[in-house]
Amino acid sequence: MNVPRHLNELSSRDILLIAIPALLLVAAGIWLAAVLIKPAPPSRVVLAAGPNGGAYLRYGEAYRRFLAAHQVDLEVRATRGSVENYALLRSPDSGVDVALMQGGIGDAEEAPDLVALASVSTEPLWVFCRGDARLDRIPDLRGKRLAVGVPGSATRVLAEALLRANGLDQELAERIEVPGLDGAEALLRGLVDCQFLIGAPEAGIVKALSHAPSLTLMNFERAGAYTRHMHYLSQIQLPEGVIDIENDIPPRNVTLLAAPAQLVARDTLHPAIQDLLLMAATKVHGRGNLIQRNGEFPRPERVDFPVSDEAERFFRSGQSFLQRYLPFWLASLVDRFLIGLIPLAAVLIPLFRLLPPLYRWRVRSRIYRWYGELMFIENEMRSRLTDDVLQDHRRRLENMAATVDGLTAPLAYADQLYLLRQHIAFVREKLDAMSDTPRPPGTAQ
Repeated sequence: MNVPRHLNELSSRDILLIAIPALLLVAAGIWLAAVLIKPAPPSRVVLAAGPNGGAYLRYGEAYRRFLAAHQVDLEVRATRGSVENYALLRSPDSGVDVALMQGGIGDAEEAPDLVALASVSTEPLWVFCRGDARLDRIPDLRGKRLAVGVPGSATRVLAEALLRANGLDQELAERIEVPGLDGAEALLRGLVDCQFLIGAPEAGIVKALSHAPSLTLMNFERAGAYTRHMHYLSQIQLPEGVIDIENDIPPRNVTLLAAPAQLVARDTLHPAIQDLLLMAATKVHGRGNLIQRNGEFPRPERVDFPVSDEAERFFRSGQSFLQRYLPFWLASLVDRFLIGLIPLAAVLIPLFRLLPPLYRWRVRSRIYRWYGELMFIENEMRSRLTDDVLQDHRRRLENMAATVDGLTAPLAYADQLYLLRQHIAFVREKLDAMSDTPRPPGTAQ
């Protein structure tokens, strides 16, 4: 038997009454997902590094190679040093997203939109002076010509802070503004008396000056006092002979001051890029050297800026599960999809539970709404009715029957529709029987 198509369909009005609220809820879920979902990570990032030939630029190139393997282009920008890097990060028009900076350069209150990703290394301050006199204090540099680095460099900032703390102004200690290599050459040629230098013990310039027989390395006897006043500084014990055991360099235990090198970013830097940079930093800085242990760096250390939430999560939990087993672009795509799926699921799951009862209610309401009028007519029939009232009820029942005959319902609810028609016919038969029953004398006609 062919079932008429209209028996399995709802009317357009029914569909609208169910579909419109459902579509509105879905739209709300999509809007919420769009608000919460993270945008795709950028394919290009700019890193402010440092001067040509310096460690920061070398680190930046290592980061660039790591990110290139994950299809992210890292532009490494050469700069004059940490001061310029800080200025570039603060400038909204510089295009710089992240920078390597020495601790003590920035200020969180001055730049609230910057966050630290990690401290990536410890950078000792070396002060080499001509002659063999033992130097243990900054005041011993009174009257000397000092190569303190160029403006904008971390070396210059730290040297000035130490000299000012000891009351050595320009008149008491002459500053010569030259970059590291030029300062080393001037020191060896006797054009300056001392040189301030920041670098790792393995740096070529540090090794060269350490082996120069005409130079002496300063021992910071009051290192503890400096670290209490300059919170970003730490002290390092350099054991006798650690640079060159055979030649006993240095010839005594030396205490040095050191500042951390930080990876600092704008707080808008995409979390996936932060993770990628921290993975690069782990690879580049994870190996130990003469002054730091294997795995000591990178670490989530607040120096000038608060550590970003993503960096805290990275150091607490490591790489995400997706990043361990999927390419970077695919892990980022899946991560964004899952984040967007949560608000959608929060809307769609209750919606899918609501739709079947709503559907049943809508279909049944088209049938059950007639029972109220049918019961009213039947209750009226329990009392004596005039011919006019009987005729009125008959017209109402005929109209009801005609309307119900035109109703459609899905096949699953057809039995209820046929049952309603039977009940209308039953009440109509009772009404017809009342019309045919002889009335007692005196009854109104």
